[in-house]
Amino acid sequence: MAQIFHRSFNTVAKASIFGAAFLLIGLGWAWTKFVRSDYVTGVGVAREQPIPFSHQHHVGGLGIDCRYCHTSAETSPFAGIPSTRICMNCHNQIWADSPMLEPVRASLRTGKPLTWNRVHNLPEFVYFDHSIHVKKGVGCATCHGQVDQMPLTRQVGSLYMEWCVQCHRQPERFVRPRDQVFNMEWQPPADQLQKGLELVNAYQIQRRTDCSTCHR
Repeated sequence: MAQIFHRSFNTVAKASIFGAAFLLIGLGWAWTKFVRSDYVTGVGVAREQPIPFSHQHHVGGLGIDCRYCHTSAETSPFAGIPSTRICMNCHNQIWADSPMLEPVRASLRTGKPLTWNRVHNLPEFVYFDHSIHVKKGVGCATCHGQVDQMPLTRQVGSLYMEWCVQCHRQPERFVRPRDQVFNMEWQPPADQLQKGLELVNAYQIQRRTDCSTCHR
C-alpha cells in the first residue's frame, strides 16, 4: 500500500499538537495577567472629579477626621459623600473666592449636588456593609490605602473576591483596636498576629467565607 504522506509529516503533526497546547497555555497566562493588571482593576488610577480634592491636604495636612466628611461611615452600609454644606462650612471663609471651588459655590446656590466619581466601586452583585467593618476594627487605610498621602484619591486594592477573602480568612492579620480605625498613622505592632487574635476574640469576629456573606 502506497504511503500518501511523507514520514516527516508525523513530526510536523506532533509539533503542531504541542505547539497548539503551548499556545493555549500562553494565551491563558496572558489573559490572567491582563485581567489582574492595573488597566483592568483600576488600581493606582486617580478618577477625574468635578474638583481636584486632595486627601493629602485635608487629612494629612489639616488633620481632618474621616468622619467629618464621611458622616455615616460608622452607622451605615455606605460611608457617605460629603454634602456641599459640609464643604462650605470651611470654604465660606477659606479660599472663598478660589476659581477652583466655583463648582462648590454653584452647587450651594442652585441646590444641585456635585457629581463625584466613585473610586472604590464594587459590582452590584456584591453586598458590602461599611459600618460592620468599622465596628470590627478594620481601619480605613486597610481598604482605602494611605489616603492622607494621596493628592488625588486612587484605588489601592483590586476589589477582586480574593482580595476580600484574604481578610475574611485571616482577620487577625488586618484587625486593629477600634479607637485606631480612623488613625492614618497607625502601624501594626511586631506581634500583630497575637494581638490580632486577641481582638478577633474580643470583637467576636467570624471568619465568614460562605457565598451568602457578600452575595445575597
